[in-house]
Amino acid sequence: MELHRLLGVILYLTAILSLFCCPASVTAGDIVHDDDAAPKKPGCENDFILVKLQTWADGKESSEFVGVSARFGKMIVSKGKSANQTPLAVADPRDCCSMPKNKLSNEVIMVNRGHCKFTVKANYAEAAGASAVLIINNETELYKMVCDPDETDLDIQIPVVMLPQDAGASLEKMLMNSSSVSVQLYSPRRPLVDIAEVFLWLMAVSTILCASYWAAWTARDAAIEEDMLLKDAGNEVSDKVVTQSSGVIEISTTSAILFVLAASCFLIILYKFMSSWFLDLLIVLFCIGGVEGLSSLMAILYRWFRGTAESYIKVPILGAISHLTLAVSPFCIAFAVIWAVYHNHSSAWIGQDILGITLIITVLQIVRIPNLKVGTVLLTCAFLYDIFWVFVSKKMFHESVMVVVARGDKSGEDGIPMLLKIPRMFDPWGGYSIIGFGDILLPGLLIAFSLRYDWLANKNLRAGYFLWAMIAYGIGLLITYIALNLMNGHGQPALLYIVPLTLGAFFTLGRKRGDLKTLWTKGEADRPCPHVRDYIPCPAAKSVDEKESLQIPGDPF
Repeated sequence: MELHRLLGVILYLTAILSLFCCPASVTAGDIVHDDDAAPKKPGCENDFILVKLQTWADGKESSEFVGVSARFGKMIVSKGKSANQTPLAVADPRDCCSMPKNKLSNEVIMVNRGHCKFTVKANYAEAAGASAVLIINNETELYKMVCDPDETDLDIQIPVVMLPQDAGASLEKMLMNSSSVSVQLYSPRRPLVDIAEVFLWLMAVSTILCASYWAAWTARDAAIEEDMLLKDAGNEVSDKVVTQSSGVIEISTTSAILFVLAASCFLIILYKFMSSWFLDLLIVLFCIGGVEGLSSLMAILYRWFRGTAESYIKVPILGAISHLTLAVSPFCIAFAVIWAVYHNHSSAWIGQDILGITLIITVLQIVRIPNLKVGTVLLTCAFLYDIFWVFVSKKMFHESVMVVVARGDKSGEDGIPMLLKIPRMFDPWGGYSIIGFGDILLPGLLIAFSLRYDWLANKNLRAGYFLWAMIAYGIGLLITYIALNLMNGHGQPALLYIVPLTLGAFFTLGRKRGDLKTLWTKGEADRPCPHVRDYIPCPAAKSVDEKESLQIPGDPF
């Protein structure tokens, strides 16, 4: 059983280390792609926006493609009903680096990238009578079309859009197999608020709420079991043994700092070496952690099947395992394996969220902060980490490292698995609203601590810290989504908004109530009787014999 426990601890630590690779919320269908590094000047100052290209072949609606507009040219309409269906033509010469030989009459002209500047192609196309220019990239990715600092001929009055290489191949095939092909260009706007963000907010808040109470519940059961052990063993059982038997990992100030530094190194590794095989490795680790999470949450069945849970069978390598665990584990493993096989399916986000939530709840049961001091150091370091890798990293790497990693841009896959996500339901661009594990788990450590402290100090819900910490977290996450929409979908570091509000609630209330010093330096360590752990209050003056006669309080949950 020791190998099984060691494996679980390693998996949880690996999962925590990977929590920092995701920003608070990133939408796969970002519309505005502004780039401060790209030069702006009169005639070349448009935002980069995604453009939809709807096609019709012989009058029948056909495929839809997505491109990106240029810094220059006419802005594209936002409503499809305002866009005209226009015949599509191919430039001759194909690169449009000279005046097209074919006569155009308001057609949309398709040209190949290369051999001359984008603005030169656009000027020739406009002079030939084209109504818009589709520039086909020589790669499968999109490219931001900008102007050179010394360019002057920028009075371009037609839209210019770049399409990926595969879209160009499909359009050429369509032109060869059809007598006529027409296209429509438009850039629909994202709704101000998508219902997916509401559900994601509820999911994050509910996960912390459930995890805090579940951790309190399991800790209380462990405390009762330890107290019974102490009654049987008397003074022979030391505090050290009791602490070791609890299976809880307490974070110290030093480990909190080292944790964030290690997370930075891990993020750089993900950024530099992200590939399909590396993503497969992350999926395997995520599935193993998810199985551990699902199995741990099955502990609720122990109350209903106590006989099966307390009878054990010896398994090679793993040691003694209860019959209940043996019965439940195959279902947990099957669930994770099915998700891994179909993780690219459109509905796979459901399984990913289930595995992720159970993993977060399980981690919050075994990892704890002992006082407000450690929590402040951990969240402050994470606060600076989030800001640096979302915003400051753009100056060093010319792109947001955390956003690139979260979206899986270099892996060819739809993002990494260490995040919760929900598809955007009313967004014409589709995509997902996502939140990184770290934006739930790190504040969750502090909030779970507040619940344990409230119970230890016999504080009710209103007079304690848990309720106000939950409210502060909910407001901070709400502000994150407001900022996300105001920033046109650019990834936002949730801890930028959550940490000041959550820590601010503790410091404000602690100073007002006069117990800030206790929260800061002692917290849970300030137990009235050292041999009796969480949730079992007792007078500090009691002797060991008197403690044996203590009545265990009823289940507070």
